[in-house]
Amino acid sequence: MSPSATQSEADLAMHAGVPESQQTPANTSHTALFSLTKKTVAITGGGRGLGITLAGAVLEAGGHVACLDILPEPAAAEWAALQKTAKASGLGLSYHRADVTDEAALAGVFDEIDAESAALGAPFYGCIACAGIQQKVTALEYPQADFERIQRVNVTGAFLTAKHAARVLVKNGVRGSIVLIASMSGQVANRGLTCTAYNTSKAAVQQMCRSLAQEWGHPYGIRVNTLSPGYIRTAMTDDLLATAPELEKIWMAGALLNRLGAPEDFKAPAIFLLSPGSSFMTGADLRVDGGHCASA
Repeated sequence: MSPSATQSEADLAMHAGVPESQQTPANTSHTALFSLTKKTVAITGGGRGLGITLAGAVLEAGGHVACLDILPEPAAAEWAALQKTAKASGLGLSYHRADVTDEAALAGVFDEIDAESAALGAPFYGCIACAGIQQKVTALEYPQADFERIQRVNVTGAFLTAKHAARVLVKNGVRGSIVLIASMSGQVANRGLTCTAYNTSKAAVQQMCRSLAQEWGHPYGIRVNTLSPGYIRTAMTDDLLATAPELEKIWMAGALLNRLGAPEDFKAPAIFLLSPGSSFMTGADLRVDGGHCASA
């Protein structure tokens, strides 16, 4: 390319052979790269904990949110805060009771969300599969039924969520983004924890991500990535620490930033994976663990 080439010509050369729908213009602003304006995102496990925090992040990024959870109602205080944010920003916010392991019911909920998003003029764009459960039992004593239940919720539930989100995207011709919440526990064994079933499930979610990304990248343009948190102070981990307080000392020994994670630490990473800012990222794992794996 000659030195006299215009910026437009340079952009065309850089994007040679890349369909326009997959291009990120060179002059796209930083704000636009991380915006979810006129997009609708579904979040499973969105009734409390990390899921409801990420719902707030989507609203803050300008997106509409549909939360799904097996709970009859979302956590009251957090939901009231979300409603206030949504109302102030003129954004849609809905709650759907759903069991991620019940495929027929889950498919129906995604159809409802698709209709809601069309009415909002904000096409369904993707999801965060955040629903998951944990259990601390030694492997020698682990009941088969409990082990299978962990896999059913954490693995099958994540798969069904991704599947039905993708079916809506394909039907509508939308090149969307799917984020599966995995864990650093899919890569390392947690010191002090006897949670073979959980660790197995999160390793499976990471491999599922790579497989789905391979299937859906072309021709559908659907991106699939995992977000792998480290230790997070949520209601689930607080319950665990209440029964085994010695764990906090063990966890802190590997905390390179001298603290455990908070749900808010994962807002920006989740928005990055959903948004156009990560448009050339798929089949990847984004680990946000405060350095635990680095010190393992």
